[in-house]
Amino acid sequence: MNIVELCRVYQFNKTDEFAVLVDRLWPRGLRKGKIKIDYWAKDFAPSNNLRIFFNHDVNKWEEFKSKYFEELDNNVNIRGFIELIKEISKKKRIVFLYSAKDQEHNNAIALREYIAKYL
Repeated sequence: MNIVELCRVYQFNKTDEFAVLVDRLWPRGLRKGKIKIDYWAKDFAPSNNLRIFFNHDVNKWEEFKSKYFEELDNNVNIRGFIELIKEISKKKRIVFLYSAKDQEHNNAIALREYIAKYL
């Protein structure tokens, strides 16, 4: 069982979860007041250069994850984010929201995999 669930932001209907948007950019076509998120983790999303490199090319998935994990390792605030996820998960279900169409190869999946090592 994953401590963090995933959902495409366009399909999300908030109930009792702690909703974390994990994209660097606000989702295209979605007004900010239309969706209720609890935390926007844009500082833990892939850099613009890495996002452009990946460009949702499945053949680059493993290389993307490797480079993304390296970015996260070098992010001085990642430990605080992981601690936040740990604490909130004791009280609420956590959902990482993403806007990518590919539900098997996206930064939310990679971020969940990365933080799972510390939970």
